[in-house]
Amino acid sequence: MEKAYPEIVVYTRPWCGSVMRVTRWLKERQIPFIEIDISQNPEAARRVEELNNGYRSVPTLLFDGKYVATEPSTADLERLLG
Repeated sequence: MEKAYPEIVVYTRPWCGSVMRVTRWLKERQIPFIEIDISQNPEAARRVEELNNGYRSVPTLLFDGKYVATEPSTADLERLLG
């Protein structure tokens, strides 16, 4: 039986090492997610700023539309989705 995951949105920038680590981790585990590049989407960039006290910190993750984590470690991802 396939594990059910929340809808995961990952706010990203293409050049960010933390983004690459998080998205690679999700892809390796075949965990579906929606990627939104804040460098291409001003509305998404404002949303990330709202969630992170004015900072455009990525990756920022939402599960089912609720804020979960910013720049999570691999251990955080295991805890949240493992």
